[in-house]
Amino acid sequence: MAWLSVCWGLTLCLTTTTTTNSATTSDTTTAVNTGARRADVQARLDDSSSRPVAPIEPLMDLGGRGAAPPGPLQPVFDEAAPRSVSSLSGGTAYLHCVVHHLGGGSVSWIRRRDLHILTVGTYTYTTDQRFEVVHAAASRDWILKLRYAQERDSGLYDCQVSRRPVLTYSVRLSVYAAPSASIVGAPDMHVDRGSTINLTCTVTHTSEPSAYIFWYHNGQVVNYESPRGGVTVVTERGNVTRGFLLIQDARPSDSGNYTCAPSNTAPSWLRVHVLNVFEATPVYLYGLCCLESRACKGEERRAA
Repeated sequence: MAWLSVCWGLTLCLTTTTTTNSATTSDTTTAVNTGARRADVQARLDDSSSRPVAPIEPLMDLGGRGAAPPGPLQPVFDEAAPRSVSSLSGGTAYLHCVVHHLGGGSVSWIRRRDLHILTVGTYTYTTDQRFEVVHAAASRDWILKLRYAQERDSGLYDCQVSRRPVLTYSVRLSVYAAPSASIVGAPDMHVDRGSTINLTCTVTHTSEPSAYIFWYHNGQVVNYESPRGGVTVVTERGNVTRGFLLIQDARPSDSGNYTCAPSNTAPSWLRVHVLNVFEATPVYLYGLCCLESRACKGEERRAA
């Protein structure tokens, strides 16, 4: 009996320990899941870029547990929709508006600066065909889609629910010019033989300075350490990044297409023509000769 008592006690202890460990594991899993959801929610709220056309998953769970409150449920906005959206010029912007308990009400999008009604429900009210509403029947997300966004489209847009008083959810759209690169003097530059070729590449409308700028001559990377020598590259980084390519003692072989290729935007090109002055401007030189030489004037009279 003593052995049975000890065995029973040991079994109870093991069972209790296993149950405790299981409960601890369950609590840990729940805490991890809760923490992960909070991190996901925070990441979604911190996102200020334009979301894709797919509807946003609501953050609020208004399915209701227990007894429902008396009277009809009132519409309410969900903070899952970002309050700030950014887009590049020429791109597509998506403004989201998540509404719970819409009932028989309708959702409208209004441009704040001129109070212009853009959409009502799924109907596009404006003649600007760049705007449209994307809404699935089972979704609570009313998405204002703007194609070919321009910088002038920046500003506040109000999502309104038709009830009294009117409910409004404001979203700020910021449209930025697309990053671009350009070479001063493009598309053609003419330089005299023996002079210095000075090319300047300007990179604008970028969120951060270009990490590098590569230069190409007729499709080949410019070799700064070639036996030719006299090639210098300078890059100045800032809100506007500038790259300089200097080629001393220009010669006919330096003619051709030059391309600057920044790290964060499309490349730009320019065509360089290295001219031999005595061959390129005979008419101009002949005119100077006639002005300064009597012999030249005499030949001109005899020719006449």
